[in-house]
Amino acid sequence: MSLSIQQILENKGITPKSEHLEQLKTRWEGMQSLRGNLEGIAIDDADIAIRNLPGGDHIDN
Repeated sequence: MSLSIQQILENKGITPKSEHLEQLKTRWEGMQSLRGNLEGIAIDDADIAIRNLPGGDHIDN
């Protein structure tokens, strides 16, 4: 059984606002699809992390 992002956050004592939950759900599903099937893959090669850099949204590349 797979837990939803809401269940995982609630298990950690985090209750996101309903408007943020949809965004989190979309990102979570995206990460899960990127991970795909990890059978036979070295876990170090499949490690995925999200970093939030406050104020970084104004930087143009």
